[in-house]
Amino acid sequence: MNNNFICTWAQNASELMQEYHAKEWGQISHDDRYMFEMLCLEGYQAGLSWNTIINKRAAFKKGFHNFEVHVVAAMTEADIDRLMETPEILHHRGKLAATISNAKAFIEVQLEFGSFDEYIWKFVNNRQINDHIRIPEEIHAKTPLSEIISADLKKRGFKFVGPVTAYSFMQAIGLINDHEIECMYNPG
Repeated sequence: MNNNFICTWAQNASELMQEYHAKEWGQISHDDRYMFEMLCLEGYQAGLSWNTIINKRAAFKKGFHNFEVHVVAAMTEADIDRLMETPEILHHRGKLAATISNAKAFIEVQLEFGSFDEYIWKFVNNRQINDHIRIPEEIHAKTPLSEIISADLKKRGFKFVGPVTAYSFMQAIGLINDHEIECMYNPG
């Protein structure tokens, strides 16, 4: 095993992408605030690259009050107008508005299950799925499970949570570990 090997997709990535790969991607999270942030960021990514989103992450965090779900749920159309004028973030009114409506849906899930963590981890029986990736081509864009999660999120009122976004979210919060087997950051 090469102790300096990192996943192929991260090898020539920006410093921010490499830091995300090393410290967050595939790492198990049970933190609702972080999960809400990742759900939002993955939704912003739809149709764009993760590099674009990661470079705007600090501005998103500032604009959406560090993704504190109750604060975001109380935001208004005036807040969206203000964000549309913020040069550092994505100017997609639908995605910005979805962040607010997703905050409200997120709170409803928390009320029903006690936490978003309890809700989302039930899909994997509270155990991380380890795909044992040997080569980058083995990483999926979506799976039957991401389709199930996507459908359930949509049923609960979430927006910009298609199966590909749901799969990326699963990777982001560690429901699934898609690090290559030899990667020094592979938690599995």
